[in-house]
Amino acid sequence: MSVLRLSGFLRKLPAEARRSSALLLTADSCGSCSRLRSSDRIPGWMYYRRHYAAIPKKSDRSKQLWERSQLIDVLEARIQQLQSDVILDVKHSKVEFLKLPHKEKRPPAGKSKKVQPGEKAEPPKAKQSSKKGAAQTSLSSQKTHGSRWSEKLDREKSDRTKKYTRLQKKFPKQVVNETVEAKSDTKQQTAKRSKGKKMLPGTSTKIIFPVKKSTPAVSKETVETAAAEKLSGEADVAEFKELYQIIDQCSLVETESVKKRDDSETQLSACCYLEACVYTGDVERAQRFLLLHHRNLSKRSVLTVRFYNTLMKMWAKKGALPQISKLFVMLAEAELKPDAGSYSAVLECMGRMPESSTNLIERCLEQMKEDGLCVDDVFSQCLFRLDERDMVLKAVRDGKPDYEPPTSAKSPQCSLTLVKDFYAQREDVRFPKMDFELAELQERFKQQLAVEQSNTITIDSVEAIKPVTENMTKMRKLLEVQYGHWQRSLLQALRESKQVLKKGRLRNWKTDLYPLLCVLHDEEYVKIMLQTLENLPPTGDSLVNLAKELGSRVYSTFCIQQKIQMVKKMSHIYNSYAELLAKDTEIGFIKPHPILVKIQSDATVTKLTFDSYVMPMLCPPIPWTSPKSGAYLLTPTKLMRAVDGANQHQLLLEKCQNEDLHAVLDSLNQLGNCAWKINKPMLDIIISIFNDKGCDKLDIPPPLTEAPEIPRFNPHDQSYTIEEKAHLKQEIMKARKKYGEMHSLRMDALYKLSIANHMRDEIFWFPHNMDFRGRTYPCPPYLNHLGSDMTRCILLFAEGKPLGPTGLDWLKIHLVNLTGLKKRSSLAGRLEYANSIMDDILDSADNPLTGRGWWMSADEPWQCLACCKEIASAHRSPDHTEFISCFPVHQDGSCNGLQHYAALGRDVIGATSVNLMPCEEPQDVYSGVAQQVEEFRKRDAAKGLKTAIVLEGFINRKVVKQTVMTVVYGVTRYGGRLQIEKRLKEIDDFPKEYLWDASHYLVQQVFSSLKEMFTGTREIQNWLTESARLISKSGSTVEWVTPLGLPIVQPYHRSRSQLVRSNIQMLNVQISYDVHEKPDTMKQKNAFPPNFIHSLDSTHMMLTALYCYSAGVTFVSVHDCFWTHPITVDTMNKVCREQFVSLHNQPILQNLSEFLLQKYCSGSVGKTNKAFLEFNRMQQLLARVPETGDFDLQRVKDSTYFFS
Repeated sequence: MSVLRLSGFLRKLPAEARRSSALLLTADSCGSCSRLRSSDRIPGWMYYRRHYAAIPKKSDRSKQLWERSQLIDVLEARIQQLQSDVILDVKHSKVEFLKLPHKEKRPPAGKSKKVQPGEKAEPPKAKQSSKKGAAQTSLSSQKTHGSRWSEKLDREKSDRTKKYTRLQKKFPKQVVNETVEAKSDTKQQTAKRSKGKKMLPGTSTKIIFPVKKSTPAVSKETVETAAAEKLSGEADVAEFKELYQIIDQCSLVETESVKKRDDSETQLSACCYLEACVYTGDVERAQRFLLLHHRNLSKRSVLTVRFYNTLMKMWAKKGALPQISKLFVMLAEAELKPDAGSYSAVLECMGRMPESSTNLIERCLEQMKEDGLCVDDVFSQCLFRLDERDMVLKAVRDGKPDYEPPTSAKSPQCSLTLVKDFYAQREDVRFPKMDFELAELQERFKQQLAVEQSNTITIDSVEAIKPVTENMTKMRKLLEVQYGHWQRSLLQALRESKQVLKKGRLRNWKTDLYPLLCVLHDEEYVKIMLQTLENLPPTGDSLVNLAKELGSRVYSTFCIQQKIQMVKKMSHIYNSYAELLAKDTEIGFIKPHPILVKIQSDATVTKLTFDSYVMPMLCPPIPWTSPKSGAYLLTPTKLMRAVDGANQHQLLLEKCQNEDLHAVLDSLNQLGNCAWKINKPMLDIIISIFNDKGCDKLDIPPPLTEAPEIPRFNPHDQSYTIEEKAHLKQEIMKARKKYGEMHSLRMDALYKLSIANHMRDEIFWFPHNMDFRGRTYPCPPYLNHLGSDMTRCILLFAEGKPLGPTGLDWLKIHLVNLTGLKKRSSLAGRLEYANSIMDDILDSADNPLTGRGWWMSADEPWQCLACCKEIASAHRSPDHTEFISCFPVHQDGSCNGLQHYAALGRDVIGATSVNLMPCEEPQDVYSGVAQQVEEFRKRDAAKGLKTAIVLEGFINRKVVKQTVMTVVYGVTRYGGRLQIEKRLKEIDDFPKEYLWDASHYLVQQVFSSLKEMFTGTREIQNWLTESARLISKSGSTVEWVTPLGLPIVQPYHRSRSQLVRSNIQMLNVQISYDVHEKPDTMKQKNAFPPNFIHSLDSTHMMLTALYCYSAGVTFVSVHDCFWTHPITVDTMNKVCREQFVSLHNQPILQNLSEFLLQKYCSGSVGKTNKAFLEFNRMQQLLARVPETGDFDLQRVKDSTYFFS
């Protein structure tokens, strides 16, 4: 009986019987059973232990298992029937069929009398036959499952006989030869099957009576029929066996997938629990927890060496060598091999012992050699805290007095072709430095350390300058009293809950929250809860988001407390780093109560509390040296951003050789080393408008007092008609949505302006990390240069440089770029235009709010105003070439995604459209597409198309820009239509009744226009899309490696729901990053082209950052927008063009094809199923790299408007 059938059978037993059967099934391997047989005393916890060997985990899973077992029963019956069909030596007339009654119990397995070879089968007794006959008569009118199968088998047998008869006429010789073989096989199989076979449930039982020893004469027709049925039967048997294997294989794959996912979750949960017990000093609990999992064979499978090492480190601190020895024995029992961490704990323990045996240490070192480890591995692979390294070294030197640990020698140099010159050519390299003394950098380190140690920082709100009224004072006092009351209540409730959990910890096989509620002081938990409460919006927030925020804060605080133990060591290392910098100096919903909302609104609280990582750093960030180390001093930071809970990116990075990531890490360090300061005049202007009810035109959000009033009505009021009620409900929804949006925008601006005001007299830095595509981002979320127009205008480089002979011209050109005018004009034309409007520029600088307000009509008004002020200051200086400017000038790519596509495909037409080809005037791809669409519109209007006629005069660059920009990043026609509809809505004169028709028409024309202009782009995009589709259909996520060696994986998996129980409600968490779930094919294929292009533009940016750094040029970026000082714009542009050519001189698509073939097509697939066809198709597609055109990449070096 197969395992699946056994599981299905056990499912029908009562609960107690199932448990007993599970014990019997595991009697040979179960530790508890062996102890029972040996009369050992069973520990107390064993009495409560449940066994799940025969109990399906979930109801739906058990249902599938039972149905599969029934199907297997049918298949086995079919196989046995087919195998017995060739026994035709006995005529059917001489065989009696007795059907067992369905209600009668079958004899238990093993109790029925077996028929020995040559022995006669015993005929049934008279009494039994009469009873059974009566039962059969009552059931004969019903068609059972088995009888239907018998009829079907008979029909198939008759069909096979007819087929064989036809074959006999065509191939008589072949059939005669096979007849002889069939005859001999028939005799052998008759002897084998004369034993009396037990039939499966649901099938008819056949009792074959013995016949005389003399074999009756077999006619020619009978033999021929037997041969035909043998041939057909064997084919059917093979077919059913193959189906049987497929079912078992599918079941195995599904079971393994579920088991892996469950094991992964269980492993993570168990590891966290064990580490929390160790951290809180609950030694007994930690030891008992590990022993429970170790003794239970089903739970032992989730244990790794890390679990045992965690306890070893704990015992090492206590100098308990016998306990560590027991853990080594347990490792051997679990068939796990000790690693460097295991031996590090042993050596540390020996180092802490007052008297350690030299012989014992030498034996330990010998054991390390046998396990393939050396002492150097302990020092190079293990992370030490406090005095752990000293203790290990002390023990090693007791056994090897002359031993010296490996020093941090120079790491291997990055060997990537793109950065070979950057690391090899170190002579005559100028690095931009800040003009700081060593003592000042050390003092800034202490200030930043103090901020991060406190984990939060409280600053003044920019609304603090408002006059304080009597009502505000009253409400502030009331709010302060309430917060004090809440703090005491929460603290008491938390302690009471912990006491309940502590008393309920008697069942030691079950994990609980108690250790996790002990890793911080009770006051810390309360502080976190109150801080989260302060940040709740008036409209409320879902419980899931609130739970995630609380968990994130607790984890962050825990990590900071751990790192605080290493502050002295960190301070010493950072001092060395500061010397390097200063040595070569050059220039569901939880909603706050309405009364609380009213109190907070009236109180107008003037203090804001943020997590420390929200603020910019007061000292240069810790340089990234590995995927685990960099950015903040204490606050944990991921090198690669990911959804909370997703760790596939981090695991992929940790597998890389450290030197392969040098270029990526160094580029992040370069971006983070750029120092910033606040543009105080601009900040003061914005704050004044912010506190004066804001301004929608200038994107300064107004306060909630300006929000539209939410209509109120009684839905049970009979005076309203159904239509009026529906209209009022719609208006209420619109008003609430507007209210929520206004609150969100207002709070965002308040946070940014308050942080900027707090940092107004400081120099600060933005540590950087990246997303999974390699695109870089500043870590502080509110105030940074990736923000809005308002945020960018208040940021300046902390380092100033003289304008030089061309700096003022670049400031003027930058100003014209910010206005959005003169897109098709040359640089000389833009400069001429700027000189012609100097009066407006000076008026804007002198009278920004009371003058003519020319700057307010610009595309980027606030940056335009800041630039006006900088130009005015330089213009009025005695010598503008010596004017020190801290103002960043931007250089934007011309639809950078299309630039990369054109370079990949060497597309001449596409390259010309996006300024890869040198031209006297810039080519604006958006204007070109708009012009092409207008031509299509005129043609259709001439044919009398109503939509084309309505659109006359409304097609311009702005309408099509967003769609053109995002087509290259995978936008669909549906998304493009929504974008165009939004742009058309902004045109007051456009008839709103034609919005849908017009947007639908325009998106078709935009796509057609791009198809004509960028033929190579579409081919590459289709190749990437289809490749991703086939890869994800094969069950894998799409991975690739950028030209700078950064590994990338698309984290799109099918979502699954996970219910989390809480005292408040059941939380339904949607998890879309579970690596054990199948890939989301739709997301994988749609996202691959844009993500691949994003990884290329990120690579180009990183290369530009590195080589600008070598040239002494200050450089920061906003993806495809590069910033530098006015005097170094020409140098940055030169480096930018050179690195673009260098990047695309690499065989990017060919390398991608080879990587994908090696990753996904190196295995073998059977040739008997559909998977082989898909595999073969994928292999051919991945090898078929799109052909390229004739564009010469070297022309890019002479293209003035490539970035401009």
